[in-house]
Amino acid sequence: MGENAPLWAPTDVEVASSPMTKFREFCAIRNAVDLPDHDAFHAWSIDARGAFWSAVWDFCQVRGEKGGRDLIHGDVMLDARFFPDAQLNFAENLLIKHGDSDALIFRGEDKVSYRWSWDQLHSTVSKLQQAFRAMGLGKGDRIAAMMPNMPETIACMLAAASIGAIWSSCSPDFGEQGVLDRFGQIEPKLFISCDAYWYNGKLQDVADKVRNVAPKLGCPVMVVGYAGDDLALADSLPGGRTMDAATIAYVAKPVEYEQLPFAHPLYILFSSGTTGVPKCIVHSVGGTLLQHLKEHRFHSGVEGGDKLFYFTTCGWMMWNWLASGLASGATLCLFDGSPFAPSGNVLWDYAAEERFAIFGTSAKYIDAVRKGGIEPLKTHDLSDLRLITSTGSPLSPEGFSFVYEGIKPDVQLASISGGTDIVSCFVLGNPVLPVWKGEIQGPGLGLAVDVWDDDGKPIRGEKGELVCTKAFPSMPVGFWNDPDGAKYKAAYFERFDNIWCHGDFAEWTEHGGLIIHGRSDATLNPGGVRIGTAEIYNQVEQLDEVAEAICIGQDWDDDVRVVLFVRLAPGLSLDTELEKKIKTKIRIGASPRHVPAKVIQVADIPRTKSGKIVELAVREVVHGRPVKNKEALANPEALDLYAGLEALKN
Repeated sequence: MGENAPLWAPTDVEVASSPMTKFREFCAIRNAVDLPDHDAFHAWSIDARGAFWSAVWDFCQVRGEKGGRDLIHGDVMLDARFFPDAQLNFAENLLIKHGDSDALIFRGEDKVSYRWSWDQLHSTVSKLQQAFRAMGLGKGDRIAAMMPNMPETIACMLAAASIGAIWSSCSPDFGEQGVLDRFGQIEPKLFISCDAYWYNGKLQDVADKVRNVAPKLGCPVMVVGYAGDDLALADSLPGGRTMDAATIAYVAKPVEYEQLPFAHPLYILFSSGTTGVPKCIVHSVGGTLLQHLKEHRFHSGVEGGDKLFYFTTCGWMMWNWLASGLASGATLCLFDGSPFAPSGNVLWDYAAEERFAIFGTSAKYIDAVRKGGIEPLKTHDLSDLRLITSTGSPLSPEGFSFVYEGIKPDVQLASISGGTDIVSCFVLGNPVLPVWKGEIQGPGLGLAVDVWDDDGKPIRGEKGELVCTKAFPSMPVGFWNDPDGAKYKAAYFERFDNIWCHGDFAEWTEHGGLIIHGRSDATLNPGGVRIGTAEIYNQVEQLDEVAEAICIGQDWDDDVRVVLFVRLAPGLSLDTELEKKIKTKIRIGASPRHVPAKVIQVADIPRTKSGKIVELAVREVVHGRPVKNKEALANPEALDLYAGLEALKN
């Protein structure tokens, strides 16, 4: 297709049958308003937010009491309260089906494979609920888990939610200090851990880590058997027991659900923590549920029986997003381990064999598949796959093209962006709109998303700050240990009064879509001109010679100069010719202002546990400043490569 044509567009039949269209028609009739198209629908969803979110509740048949009021104090973001009279339970709204059909399907690389029916999920949650109550756990208590993305983790979360406890999780690859930096702040009443896990074909034992962490958390430990010796680990811990031992005395019965206020805490998620101790972001029962239902049902078209997959760990908010797919009756396809073990086809094998409807992943994974020469289009039957979603970092235009040329030509590709801060998306896919190369399809329903300049004025066709100008249900309840809300307010509302400033550098497109140019706190300012790092990555990562890149601004000669670090393909060295090729690619593909003053080869690029490169941490090291929390990184040793580089001294 040419540059002036979309990569994908829904047919008239697909538009008419889409849950998005059915919901628009429902809202128009119910509220006696004219909503002829999606633009009109989105505008109404912002102008009449109370009525809109009330319609989401009813259309999605949320279980609970909605109460008489849908929104109070709606004009003041920090004071707004959605459904202040409501009572509901998150777990009750996920455990919506019974029977022997699949609720959860699991693969741990090529080492472990099993599935749970809806009845088995109910049974396990019931036994865990009884065990938790016997431990004295209840409303408001924190349950922290260091677990793989496996069915037992989903069951433990649902059992916690059923009694009104607050769930918080990370993946078992976190270091001891990383676990303590997170869970130590929230003082859990129970710590859940696996015994070991598989990664890249190798057994990773966590027994010593658990034995070191548990005493400092000062709470009982429940060990879930997966890849090691759960009984031996549990026996070595004071008050430790296995999940089997904790639940063996209980007989499954109907799960009981504690009815809770809409704003009752459900999850504590953590910021990446690369600039200090991670922020503990508290998300609500009702806000999380409604926002995820909206994104799954309408923006993603999830329906009962769909196979829903996201490649994620339990330390990334996409795990929480994936778990909510149960509320739409989807079968969750879980995977834990390396997406390249035993080969780069492992996820595509899984997708083909289980007939995924939705395949979610990161932009970095799509780029790695492209550069690895993997072309599922030629090797796998993906005929049931209708939606691919990508997040974690901006998906490059070349990534868009590769999906259609190398994976599936008739799939909807939804680049999505939001974050841990809102446990969901500000901008994402839309099944009734076309997909344009390099663009996110549009803002979420009910979200007053805009792009503002430094003076707080809306702009079009220029880059600026991504903001949300009106309150929405999945705003955090607040931060843990922030009684006066000062940290919460400083994080999002300091830049513009009564406006959520998200920290993304963004731009509206002529199609009404958006482009995210990277984090605004990592924006480059050579000569006072703001440049998004994603614009540079989009160019250099097209080159076969460049495996990965990271870009920072270095303070230099009373200005800022752009420095580009590149990790090259195996066996290559950066010479004058390749450096010229890189700079020329950037100059032609972006602009002369984007051309880095320095291009430097490095052996590795530091990234968070969820795979995001950490520009701010590299910038701190280059300027000789300490990085406050290396425990947040998957490969903290990589930062040492950037300290004291001779190439940066001239």
